Amino acid sequence: MKTRVKICGITREQDAAAAVEHGADALGFVFYEPSPRHVSITQAASICRDLPPFVTTVALFVDADDGTIARVVDEVGVDLLQFHGDESPDFCARHRRPWIRAVRVRPGVDLLAAQREFGAARGLLLDAYRPGVPGGTGESFDWGSIPSEMAPRIVLAGGLDPGNVGHAVRSVRPYAVDVSGGVEAAKGIKDPDKIRAFIEEVRRAEQ
Repeated sequence: MKTRVKICGITREQDAAAAVEHGADALGFVFYEPSPRHVSITQAASICRDLPPFVTTVALFVDADDGTIARVVDEVGVDLLQFHGDESPDFCARHRRPWIRAVRVRPGVDLLAAQREFGAARGLLLDAYRPGVPGGTGESFDWGSIPSEMAPRIVLAGGLDPGNVGHAVRSVRPYAVDVSGGVEAAKGIKDPDKIRAFIEEVRRAEQ
């Protein structure tokens, strides 16, 4: 099965173009102001206007209000929503777009229970846990803690880069992998060579 690749934290048109050129399936846009990868609605709309068909655009939120999410949906026209805060299943489901739910993995977290709780989600994104940080920690977690039956629907995130993503894909066999800091030259600025290497390693691991 093909492992889909999402490049998250896109802030510039040239970074989006490089990701698409090298075969990314999805691009993520962070609408969370404390993040160094935050983009404005205007920035994201401009970038998305120039994307080719069949590239999924994903809006990332952390406890955003209804109005902000509605503006992103209407003005950017994203395809998928990604929730990283304390949003309830009902909240996630009421914004006119399919959605995925991020779960920060640490000892004691019951991933199967999370899958049941957020059963209406298109999938779960599994990220590393760090207190007070809703995502993008650059840290990995114990992939062995992921129940094998969950793998076909999860998006694996957390500390992935060209050096370890191949091992991650072979170990977990996730539906998709998600990377941000692991393909950057600086926070919020992507490195085209790292993007290329990352996707090449994913494809090599599928063989």
